[in-house]
Parts: sequence; structure tokens; C-alpha cells
Amino acid sequence: MDSRYISEQNRCIWANNPMLRTYHDTEWGVPLHDDRKHFEFLILDSFQAGLSWAIILNKRDGLRTAFHDFDADKVANMTKEEEKLLLLNPAIIRNKAKIRAAINNARAFMAIQREFGSFDAYIWRFTNYKTIKNAFLSHKEIPTHSPESDAMSKDLKKRGFSFVGSTICYAYMQAAGMINDHLTTCFRYDESLV
Repeated sequence: MDSRYISEQNRCIWANNPMLRTYHDTEWGVPLHDDRKHFEFLILDSFQAGLSWAIILNKRDGLRTAFHDFDADKVANMTKEEEKLLLLNPAIIRNKAKIRAAINNARAFMAIQREFGSFDAYIWRFTNYKTIKNAFLSHKEIPTHSPESDAMSKDLKKRGFSFVGSTICYAYMQAAGMINDHLTTCFRYDESLV
């Protein structure tokens, strides 16, 4: 459906500018089964810690370039010199801890791929391989974490990930379509999100 014909009240309230609307209408909550996209969303959500999603989307292209089109293998093999250069890159969020975490998380991501065959096969275990469909009428009802995101966070940390607290994991699960938190009044709520 062409989003130009959807009235604003039929969309989740946070999608309040053209960039956020496009993201909401085409990506957020769509069940994800591609490892490169999983890695991208993990990087984006970890960089979001303490920032707005609008800032992250504004920096997305810069992050894509800086992190080798979100290729986990290339990111895992980034050198200390490359890491230092990223701190000078105005196209990304220049946070040393988050940059270091992205590189470290790429290594942990690849270890999961080796163990489970794919990151996708691993990550969907936390929702029993299906989307959890919530039924919220107001954005105020949407939680910041869940038992599933708590378990995911704990397991990712055990496997060497950082910047993967339960709140970040919950946001990741929303983005990756593991949880459908579109409001029941949103036009995306009842659409087939497969």
C-alpha cells in the first residue's frame, strides 16, 4: 500500500517525520531472516543506546559505509588503525565504546553462525521461531523489555556481546519482526508482515 494515502492517525505515533514513516512502513516489524540484516540491526540498535532512532537513521548510510556494508566478517577483521579512523568519521556516531563493541560483536556474531549454521537460526529461538503479536492501543503500553529480551540479552552477553542490554534487545526484536508492537490502530498491525 502506498504510504502517501495513509492518514497520520493510522500509523504508530513515533513515525512522525518522512524518514521515520518510511522506516516504519517498510522495515520495522517485518520478520527478518537474513544474517546481514540481523547484523545491521544489531549494530544500529547498539549505537542507538542513549540516542533517538531518528539520529541513527540519519547516520545509517555513514554506518553502512564505515562498517563494510554490515559484512560481519569484514567488521570482525577491522584493525586498530581502522578503529581509530572511525573515531574521526563525522558520518557516524563517534563513540569509542560503541565502535569497539561493533567490532567485537561481529566476532561473536560469526561464532554463533558457526555454532548454529546461521545467526537467524539462533536468534529466533528466543520467540520460539514465531512473531510475538502484542495488542497495544497506546505507545505508553509498549514495554521496554520482556522475558524474551531478558533471556536474549543474558545469552548474548554470555557469548561475548556488549551493548546488548534487555532494552536494546527488545528494540532489536521489534525492528526484526520478532515482536509485533505496531499499535492495533496502525495500518501495519494486521498486514501480513512476512
